[in-house]
Amino acid sequence: MISILAQERMLGATLGCALTGIVVFEQRKRIYDSVSNYQSEMKEPIFGKISRSEFALLWNKTVDQIFVPVIEAISSRRW
Repeated sequence: MISILAQERMLGATLGCALTGIVVFEQRKRIYDSVSNYQSEMKEPIFGKISRSEFALLWNKTVDQIFVPVIEAISSRRW
């Protein structure tokens, strides 16, 4: 039979773990909700009819096209 002190410690540890799990779950839920709300707000146009996400995609494609020759030159030197 387990002593009363050991039972109390096990109960405290179990309740502490459960409470921590609930708190972490709620915080993650709030973070995901705030991120999804922020992303839905980012749809406003910034340059005429282009939204921020479309502009970011266009910017990334342009930068990739510009730096392809540089990357190929460095890759051919086996860096």
